[in-house]
Amino acid sequence: MTHSPEAPGPLEGVTVIDVTRVLAGPYASMVLSDLGATVIKVEAPGSGDDSRGFGPVVGGTSTYFASVNRGKKSIALDLKAPDDRAILMDLLATADVLLENFRPGVMEKLGLSWEELAPKFPQLIYGSVSGFGQTGPYRDRAAYDIVVQAMGGMMSVTGPEDGPPARVGTSIGDVGAGAFLALGVTSALYARSRSGKGRRIDISMLDCQVALLENAVTRYGATGELPRPMGSKHPLIAPFQAFRTADDWLVIAAGNDRLFARFTAAIGRAELAQNPLFLKRTDRQRHHQALEIEIELTLATRSRDEWLSLLQAEGIPCGPIRNVADLMEDPQLAARQMICETRDSAGQRFQVVGNPVKISGYDDRPERGAVPDLDQHRGEILTALYGRPPAP
Repeated sequence: MTHSPEAPGPLEGVTVIDVTRVLAGPYASMVLSDLGATVIKVEAPGSGDDSRGFGPVVGGTSTYFASVNRGKKSIALDLKAPDDRAILMDLLATADVLLENFRPGVMEKLGLSWEELAPKFPQLIYGSVSGFGQTGPYRDRAAYDIVVQAMGGMMSVTGPEDGPPARVGTSIGDVGAGAFLALGVTSALYARSRSGKGRRIDISMLDCQVALLENAVTRYGATGELPRPMGSKHPLIAPFQAFRTADDWLVIAAGNDRLFARFTAAIGRAELAQNPLFLKRTDRQRHHQALEIEIELTLATRSRDEWLSLLQAEGIPCGPIRNVADLMEDPQLAARQMICETRDSAGQRFQVVGNPVKISGYDDRPERGAVPDLDQHRGEILTALYGRPPAP
């Protein structure tokens, strides 16, 4: 099977059989689709992916479902029914990748484990994503995004100082795992091009949260200092946070001594760069509260936009704090095709996020493939598979 010529990409000719649902797995297959793969989404007959029922629903289509499933082909198969399982096995014989995000043990019960499929399809790449992975004492536990954000340390470093535990404002537990799964698939495809062998990819949402903690683990191991929530501040750099102006907030990131000197000169406070409390990066970090007071006293004299104009002219890293409505109108995002459109079978249009991976020689269009209806592509898929349309 080949990918639609509307959006060719480096994974053109790669076929992904996707039996995942809701977010982590569908996000991974969306990334692969955006990179040119054909994604055949296998859904439960009658109900389909659970997220088809998540609101808001516009014109009969879930915007949640549309956001991560545009551009895929849908076929409804009951994985417990012999006839439908036979179709799935025939699809796997033509496919490159299988993605699943059931709890560990479910695919084994269905007779679709890696151990059973690998001998039959030695070139198949088998990608699994689950809360805690296929091994370890937590293997059989259920997990959602907030569970792995909590258990993975993310909530321990997120939110205001001395405030209650806070979840990151997007489903980074799912989306992070989906992105790592897509990376694993592309890596396995490269390895297969040399060895001819498929691989098993085992992604744990908890693992991915820990991987996204940046330097917190190393910092704690080296110093014994427990990372904690700091609001918008950075644990090692100052000024590197949100500041109040006369009318609104902005962020400033003067991340080294040279930038700090330029920043203080730009706001008319050059003496701050000579103050022993703020002389070096480590000094500013140690006395960040005193520095914040001095900076906000000055920023309070002008509007956010006045300061942004002045600071940007001086090359100081800074920016406004924007909401989603602002993003829809941003000329930079428009120029980069990051706010795109898709449509459902009735022609209802939806705005979706574009593909952040820009690769020379491949098209990056502002319109993405359509949102599939449940079982919409059965005839197309089975005709391509068997050379004839399915029996009525």
